[in-house]
Amino acid sequence: MTVDMTWLQLVLLLCAVLLVLAAILGRVCFLAGRHREHRRFEEMRRAQHSIFDNSVSVTEVEQGLIEVMPDAVMIVNGQAQIRYCSPGAEALGLVSGDSLNSPEITDILSRSVSDGLLRERELEVPVPKAVGAALAQSDAYGQASGRGLKAGTALPSGKLFLRVRSGMIARNLYAVLIRDVSEQRSFEEMRRDFVTNVSHELKTPAGAISLLAETVHDAADDPQAVRYFSSRISKESERLTELVGRLIDLQKAQDEERHPDDIEEVNVPDLVREAAGENQVQAEAKHIELYLSIDGRQIDLGDPWPSGLTPEQVLVSVNRDALKTAVKNLIENAVRYSSEHTRVVIGVSIVDESVILRVVDQGIGIPQEALGRIFERFYRVDPARSRATGGTGLGLSIVKHCVEECGGTISVWSREGEGSTFTITLPLSH
Repeated sequence: MTVDMTWLQLVLLLCAVLLVLAAILGRVCFLAGRHREHRRFEEMRRAQHSIFDNSVSVTEVEQGLIEVMPDAVMIVNGQAQIRYCSPGAEALGLVSGDSLNSPEITDILSRSVSDGLLRERELEVPVPKAVGAALAQSDAYGQASGRGLKAGTALPSGKLFLRVRSGMIARNLYAVLIRDVSEQRSFEEMRRDFVTNVSHELKTPAGAISLLAETVHDAADDPQAVRYFSSRISKESERLTELVGRLIDLQKAQDEERHPDDIEEVNVPDLVREAAGENQVQAEAKHIELYLSIDGRQIDLGDPWPSGLTPEQVLVSVNRDALKTAVKNLIENAVRYSSEHTRVVIGVSIVDESVILRVVDQGIGIPQEALGRIFERFYRVDPARSRATGGTGLGLSIVKHCVEECGGTISVWSREGEGSTFTITLPLSH
């Protein structure tokens, strides 16, 4: 009996132990299930929120990042089908419907698809016709305003320089980042041209003076030759002096800061009369007539004011010397590049709280492709003709900086064989 009771107690004890183990195992399984469920919940929560901040959604962050990025963005699949396209990418004309229409970018993308590596390349691509037509007709190029091409604005060219970067961002999804570096490449070309031109412009008269001096020395026994070559030395010296003076004027115009003490109220028609008067001798030498147009009424420089418009109505608050320099240079260019027995008209009018000053000539005009560059330092449409007329290639660059110093803008309209019109716009003084 005692033995049977002992075995019964052992069996009961064993059952109790098994029950406890089963309870513990159940609890462990329950906690493991809860942990897996919590982990799945956290994964889902993280998938819905940004990795940068749990308080915002992934969609918000995606949209915000794309808006602040300097690059145009396209998200495509491995077959180059568009899944997302930012406004900047659409403006470049690289998308047609839901497909890429740029073979160059498609080639970069295919390489990223083939090996999953990042690809980056700079491309030179033609401007799509629709984009080029839209640019050509935009107000930035003076079509709507009628004032021509604004200084510092390049004419639309037939090509774009794009830096393209592509890479995989998820399974069968690829990002294509596009940055338009056309302006940067244009600036680099301008800088190279400037260095080349300034070196050439300084070397030419300096070399000529040196060569002429040697010639004078060799011809010391020939008074007529000495007089001839001495006059040539004098001419080249004047050219070199003018070039250095122009460079100094340009540097001053670029570095000049607008101080309140330099600003004064200037009567524009009176200033125009003064600037035109300083070009009167050159104009008379070529039998070119200078006229002043006040609010559409043309008068001679020495004529009295037309009725209905007093000088006090055309006042601007500017640096007088800077504005006079700009106007004088424009009139000087108009006379220099005009044929004999033509006329130059300097017009002054008020439009929408602005003073509009135009210098109109009947000269040789400027080719369409050169309009975007004529305000560059040392740029010349026809270097041979410019040297024949004594130009330095710095006048319009000085004009641009002087007008900007006065708080205004300058633009140009021109057509070969018909003449040019330069327009200065200044805010009216109140």
